[in-house]
Amino acid sequence: MQQRHFEHAGNLLGPFKGDNMTTRALALIALLVLSGCSTAIRGTVQLVDARQQPIANDTPKGAVVNMINTKAAVEQASASAPVNEKGEFESPKDSITKGVYKVEVSRIGYETQTQTVEVGAFGTKVDFKLRRIDEAKRRSIKGAATDEDKIINPGEVNIQAPAM
Repeated sequence: MQQRHFEHAGNLLGPFKGDNMTTRALALIALLVLSGCSTAIRGTVQLVDARQQPIANDTPKGAVVNMINTKAAVEQASASAPVNEKGEFESPKDSITKGVYKVEVSRIGYETQTQTVEVGAFGTKVDFKLRRIDEAKRRSIKGAATDEDKIINPGEVNIQAPAM
């Protein structure tokens, strides 16, 4: 009966048409390959200048990729991944399900980039180019100059141990 089933496949199976053992082996290999593919968001991050040219003396390592499922419950909605020195990232194992995700990449000194992607059964790949922020446009935050500047309310503090 299986023989007839494969005969309908015509030349698709070619030399394996009658070989039941080979057909089973091919099916097993296909199953193993597909089971190893998990739903994931993976991709690359490249650092570029204002003209979109790669920056040779800086590494994307240290950039962070946040992935937010736009349809999932809050506790299941997000995952994050670091970017390695080659500029590659991949979502943590079993953290991504099918759906629409907002993927955001940020790194100090570079403009944050965001893309919306749809993730299917085999995941998706997304690539980013982070543009360096011009020195003239960077803003710095000045911290407190002295300890006195850090005091918000210099009044009396009354701390008591909790009652047991």
